[in-house]
Amino acid sequence: MWYVSTRGMAPRVDFEGALFSGYAPDGGLFMPEKLPQLDRETLHRWSALSYPGLVMELCALFIGPELIPRDELNGTSGDTGSAAIESVQGAKNVDIIVLLPKGHCTKIQELQMTTVLKENVRVFAVEGNSDELDKPIKAVFEDVAFVKKHNLMSLNSINWARVLVQMAHHFFAYFQCVPSLDVHPLPPVEVVVPTGAAGNLAAGCIAQRMGLPIHLVTAVNCNDIIHRTVQQGDFSLCETIKPTLASAMDIQVPYNMERIFWLLSDCNSQVTRALMEQFERTQSVHLSKELQSKLSVAVTSESVSDETITQTMVRCWEENQYLLCPHSAVAVSYHYQKLHGQQPSTPRCCLAPASAAKFQEAVLAAGLTPEIPSEILALERKETRCILMRKSDNWMLMLRDAIENMDQQWRDRFLNAAE
Repeated sequence: MWYVSTRGMAPRVDFEGALFSGYAPDGGLFMPEKLPQLDRETLHRWSALSYPGLVMELCALFIGPELIPRDELNGTSGDTGSAAIESVQGAKNVDIIVLLPKGHCTKIQELQMTTVLKENVRVFAVEGNSDELDKPIKAVFEDVAFVKKHNLMSLNSINWARVLVQMAHHFFAYFQCVPSLDVHPLPPVEVVVPTGAAGNLAAGCIAQRMGLPIHLVTAVNCNDIIHRTVQQGDFSLCETIKPTLASAMDIQVPYNMERIFWLLSDCNSQVTRALMEQFERTQSVHLSKELQSKLSVAVTSESVSDETITQTMVRCWEENQYLLCPHSAVAVSYHYQKLHGQQPSTPRCCLAPASAAKFQEAVLAAGLTPEIPSEILALERKETRCILMRKSDNWMLMLRDAIENMDQQWRDRFLNAAE
């Protein structure tokens, strides 16, 4: 399996090359050169697998079975930063740097990252939003020599491996919801994806292309660039990002839309490159009628207000005694809007990305009582450590310096251990 950049100006790489990278050298994102096509027999066989087994089978198509350990896979739950830190903290040969948008995530989310004091973990609190802190990361990855020298990779959905694993969500959801796989044609399932940077949405679009009969709904908050793109072909920034209760979705540059544009333009890197370069120059692009038509066929969209988020959280609690996080509520609100007291003719699954325990402010705003595990309460008593990136600082230089410093510390430890 080879991987190519969505912009077509970088050499193709194998899975290892795509894994140990971030953005491609030409500024694009890596995608499989060819997507495997799944037949009914494969889907029927996969439907009987456990979730870890399904992940292994799916990954084997894109990585190669010889590189997949045949042991049970373990994963972490939670947001990208804290989950990534949890997976590598204390590791001897991996260092991690996390940039969090100061004031744009909840106190608990910050504490999950800033209370980890391991030597191989560095956390920066950036005086900016999620879109702004992505810029120095992209700039660092554009320096190919620097990336290779320090063996850099990304752990968010810039990285193809993250999108690959997210594809399993869609297959598993389908198998859980479909009434039977013994009918012709295979019945569809609607999957509602609460969407920020659009990694999970891109994963669903890839699963569609592989033959999974799902229809996708992208549900966003009032930062609605994806909704406007689906409805009108208007891929353009608003003047400002609006803070919402679903803070992880307060994004105006959903970079994985580039992967979706590439897929829907029949893997045309020239079209994708022109589109994304214009967006980077002008912050505004209008999709061609053909591309917008393909997008609206593949994906339905909905934009949700904070008021609707809290109303949805309340309704779900009253009807099910289940406490939704505000991001999950964005997806469930679409279900409630379409329900109208009747069961949908097509099975529908809403993806739930986080625990409500991290979003006490949203729970209180809904007039509900937060359920706070003891592990979360304990965070407030722990020592914290993070480095502030002020607006006046050179963020890219600070990031490069941190990488150089951590790399040198690792080399010093290695040499001392060898003596």
